[in-house]
Amino acid sequence: MDLRLVAVLLLVPVLDFLLLVGLVAVGPLTIVHGVLVVVVTSLVGLLLVRAEGRHTLRKIQRNLAAGELPGDQLLDGALILVSAGLFLTPGFLTDILGLLLVLPPTRYPFRVATRKFVVTPYLDAKTGGFVTGGVYEGGAPRTEVELDESDYRFDDSDEEGEPGSRGSDTPQD
Repeated sequence: MDLRLVAVLLLVPVLDFLLLVGLVAVGPLTIVHGVLVVVVTSLVGLLLVRAEGRHTLRKIQRNLAAGELPGDQLLDGALILVSAGLFLTPGFLTDILGLLLVLPPTRYPFRVATRKFVVTPYLDAKTGGFVTGGVYEGGAPRTEVELDESDYRFDDSDEEGEPGSRGSDTPQD
């Protein structure tokens, strides 16, 4: 696993904890109020996730019934699933990011960025560039063809008059 990813995954809870401690120590919140705010935002966020998840599932079913591919709706479902995980993680920052991912107007830029930076490069890597059309950049691909001499040489043992032989160039009646 990439060390940068591990660092980010460890940094997020630390930042959430420091923000909570800062709001309790300097801000208007007490410890009980801070914990209560985190719990309430998580519960409200999970209720939003449930409602948006059902709405997105209905849109997926509607598109499939109409014979259309539900590409945007599947990405929305994945982003809603990520927001559910963020709401389950205690903290203010994760709840704010989860809220941004669960609300449809703020989910749109995340969906566009996910398609651009995650889905398209993954599909390009799996299909050899067919998704973005970068298959034959710089002209047609050059391939090395190995020919076997027996494929294009005639044996001298072919006699005229033998059935199946090539014979002479004059047509026979």
